[in-house]
Order: sequence, then C-alpha cells, then structure tokens
Amino acid sequence: MEHAPMSDWTTLPRAFYQRHPTVVAPELLNKLLVRDDGRAGRIVEVEAYAGSEDPAAHSYRGMTARTATMFGEAGHLYVYFSYGMHWGSNAVCGEVGQGWGVLLRALAPVHGLALIRAARPAIRRDTDLASGPGRLSQAMGITKALDGADLVRNDRGVRIACDGTAPPPEPVVGPRIGISKAVEFAWRWHVPGHAHVSGRGSRSR
Repeated sequence: MEHAPMSDWTTLPRAFYQRHPTVVAPELLNKLLVRDDGRAGRIVEVEAYAGSEDPAAHSYRGMTARTATMFGEAGHLYVYFSYGMHWGSNAVCGEVGQGWGVLLRALAPVHGLALIRAARPAIRRDTDLASGPGRLSQAMGITKALDGADLVRNDRGVRIACDGTAPPPEPVVGPRIGISKAVEFAWRWHVPGHAHVSGRGSRSR
C-alpha cells in the first residue's frame, strides 16, 4: 500500500477532538500516531470512554490525580498504568471537565519499523508489535512521561495525523475488551479484517 510522505501528513486540529468520544473514536481509524523519532503507525482499533455516563471509564466518579488529564483540554494524551504491567494511551475528547477519551487499542506500523521492532525485541510477528493497548504504547515509546502531551502541537514529540486515508465506511463495532461494567456498550471499533486488530468476537453494524 502506498503511503503519503510524512511531510505531507496533517496533524489533527483541536476541533477534531472536541466531540463525544463515540463520534471521535471511529473517525480515528486509519489516522496515524506519530513520534518525532520516525515511528508511525496506522490506528486500526479504538474504544470510547465517556466520563460520568460510562461506568467503565476511569473518570466515571470524577477527577483524581490519576485521571486529571482526562478532564483537561481535548487533544491531549492521557496515559495510565494498567494491571501493574503496561501503559495505555488515550486521546482526550469533549470539553474541559467532561472526562472523555478514546483508547488507542491497536495500530499497524507504517514508518520506523526498525525502531518499533527494537522496542518490542521479543516479538516474532510484526502483526503482534502494536496489537493491544500495552503493546501499542511500548512499540511507540509511550510512558507516563507523555501524560498530558498536546497531540495538536506535537508536544513531547507525539501527535496524531492524517495522510488522506479515510476511516472505513463500515467499521466493525462491538463491546469493549477487559471491562466488567457497561459491557453492553458497543463502543469498540476496528478496521474490518485487519491483521493488527487485538480483539476478536465483534460484530458488524
């Protein structure tokens, strides 16, 4: 597949994120998570989380020290530690104080593959390099040091961009993975048939 040069990629504007996460999430599919060291990957799987209207969200019960970034300005990166093992990467959405975000669940490397492989040295298959939230963060060098980074301004060398590739017209949608509350919410989307998607058992809609 041909990719436009990185110099032609357009960073997503603040307004893109200033909407409900269930609107932002499917539109993030096929966008590019970019690091300034040359690593980049196409986002192929996402989940939406919506603050006080979503019992599965970290922000459901209000702001804490851990979730402060989620309640800030849209277009920032919210990074959290999960299961005492790995980092999760989220794009903050909505207005200040709402605690909304989109979890980046999986991406397909498109640039800087050698660096991505070096960040995940034990992985044998490229389809497993960034398939899952923790793997994605490790592959892209995302840790707590990037919590609060402004994705619109390439703050701390991280942004989300578009190379002209549209989201899939009919993404696969289904329940979110690894949660015990609001399991009935069909707030997970992924690119149909993509080898880098982390989860299974979704349905088309």
